[in-house]
Amino acid sequence: MRVTVLGAGTMGHGIAQVAALAGNDVTMRDIDDAILEDGVDSIESTLQGGVERGKVGEDEKEATLGRIETTTDLADAVAEADLVVEAVPEDIDLKRDTFEEIEDAAPDDAILASNTSSLSVTEIVSVLDDPSRAIGLHFFNPVHIMDLVEIVVAEQTSEATVAFAEEFVEEIEKAPVTVRDSAGFASSRLGVAIGVEAIRMLETGVAGPRAIDRAMELGYNHPMGPIELTDVVGLDVRLDILEYLQAELGERFRPPQLLRRKVRAGKLGKKTGEGFYVWEDGEIVGVSGDWGRGE
Repeated sequence: MRVTVLGAGTMGHGIAQVAALAGNDVTMRDIDDAILEDGVDSIESTLQGGVERGKVGEDEKEATLGRIETTTDLADAVAEADLVVEAVPEDIDLKRDTFEEIEDAAPDDAILASNTSSLSVTEIVSVLDDPSRAIGLHFFNPVHIMDLVEIVVAEQTSEATVAFAEEFVEEIEKAPVTVRDSAGFASSRLGVAIGVEAIRMLETGVAGPRAIDRAMELGYNHPMGPIELTDVVGLDVRLDILEYLQAELGERFRPPQLLRRKVRAGKLGKKTGEGFYVWEDGEIVGVSGDWGRGE
């Protein structure tokens, strides 16, 4: 199968990696060659880590990299695709524009998927002449580690498209969970609810970041606490999702002022070196600000 991934950022290059590792030919497209180079470098680094841990063979690593090509030309990227996965930033207008471009250039029988984590797939794909071939494929970060892929069925999605998506997810050795298209789906809605309450706890001085994260990691067996996860996802991304869910579902998703202040200050988490934690070389080295005894 030929899979095209639109976007070479954290999610895009992760999706490209797992698709190629499963034996698919992959085209990764972004608007800038430097972004594509960074994406390929990240894939190579992750695969090398797999080699060192005995999870990936050296030959498997090289074969995977050999199946990935890159381009900045969207029309060329999708021209021969069997599946197109859109992984552009979480902006509904940008996603709708992207789907219009895809439909103009992709084969008529290609399946078109969005990796949105919370936006309405039904609304995104409504711009298509044939939205029955569109669906949501919500991967989780980091893609190469997380087993879950949430398959989001839009109002227009056909049963054949759902079956294709479920088969693809299983083929790349992920676990599909199929849900109806609703604000936040299942995973984001629940995950964000925990995350926003954790930030409110920080805001009101209940506990510090480390204490809250340890409580969820040790008490509920979460692999990563909600504050650290917010830093990894990006505070700006979390804010956008909360504002969308507030508009759709009500005041319980109103973003805390603490989150807004952090975003205004450019403290967006791991990607900027500081969010609720301080980061160096991808690792937590401290806590941002004075969080009191709860640290």
